[in-house]
This record gives sequence, structure tokens and C-alpha cells, in this order.
Amino acid sequence: MHHVLITGATGLVGGHLLNLLRHEAQVESIIAPTRHPLEHAFGIENPHDPDLSAALAQVTSAVDTVFCCLGTTIRDAGSKAAFTHVDYELVLETAQAGLRLGAQQLLVVSALGANANSLFFYNRVKGEMESALIEQGWPRLTIARPSMLLGERSGTPRLNERLLAPLFSLLPGNWKAIAAQDVAQAMLKMAKSPGTSPVTILTSRQLREIARQ
Repeated sequence: MHHVLITGATGLVGGHLLNLLRHEAQVESIIAPTRHPLEHAFGIENPHDPDLSAALAQVTSAVDTVFCCLGTTIRDAGSKAAFTHVDYELVLETAQAGLRLGAQQLLVVSALGANANSLFFYNRVKGEMESALIEQGWPRLTIARPSMLLGERSGTPRLNERLLAPLFSLLPGNWKAIAAQDVAQAMLKMAKSPGTSPVTILTSRQLREIARQ
């Protein structure tokens, strides 16, 4: 892992991951396409455009590793179509850009309960996204399925997260809430470790364990 492409760098997990990548000795270059300019982009290639697809299209430098930390909610997106655009279409576009640039591994944030056959729209879109990425035939694909994410978000805190975070912090196993920083740490460690399988799906509990190793 020397040349990295990351999308979702302004989000909760992506922000932590970008900071870790900045200080990672193995990383020689970071490309972080965003919708708006990064506030602190020193040492980072930051193509930006209100249309993230256009920002991705600007990237021409070769990369070996792709991190996709894109994700929203239907409420924040404004509609199911807008949610699908972010959590499915833009994730696939990130992966396709990585393949175009020569990447050999993709690490992506999905969600607990992702299932292409789910009756729940959110879980179904996440599952369909995972299936589409697997079909791309990556040499190495790591899918992170965290439970409720804990951490300070920019902007107005999401009401449901404020209400449910204390409960999810008490739940056992994969249901237990996880710090966004732990998810980022686990993803970085997985990217640096030798791969043993083309597709690895990490539960929330496994992410927590990897982060603390």
C-alpha cells in the first residue's frame, strides 16, 4: 500500500482514515476526491467538484489501494433515489475509478445487516452494493460492516443517533456501537496485512478486535 485513493474523506470514518493515512509511513501519495475542497489538503491531491463523479474523473495518477467511506442516510440525502446515488452508484464509481487506475485492493464501509434480499430498503441497497463490488472481480476486496458509528460529526447531530447511541453501546457482539476511529484503524490494518482471500467481510466485532490489536 503506497498510493491511495479515498472517497468519503470528509465523513465520520473517512475523516479518521485520512488522518491515519497522512501519518502512515507506507503511504507515499494520497488522492482524495471530494465535493468541496478539503480544509487541510497539504500533501494530498484533492480534485473537487460539487459532482463527485466529475472529481473522480479528474484522477489520472496510478494507485494501488482504494478506500471508500461514502455513506449517508435517507433523511440526510433527501430521498431514496439520492441515498442510492451516494451509497450505491458513487461507491461503484469509486471502485471503477480504482480499477481504471490500477488498484489491486478495495476496502469499503458497508453496514450491519447488509443483504441484497432484505425487506428493508437501507439494508437492501447496502447488500446490492456489496454484491456489485464482488462481481467486479477485485484481486482483494474487504467489506467492513460496522454497527452504529460513534464519533463527532460535523453539522447537526442526527437525532436517532443521539437517542440510540447509549442503547447500542450496551448491546453485545456485532450489535454493539463502534467508534468510527476503530473502523478506520481496522481498515488501515487490513490494507497493510497480506491478503488470504479475494473477499473478506468483517463484522462489527471483528473490526473492533482488529483495531485494538
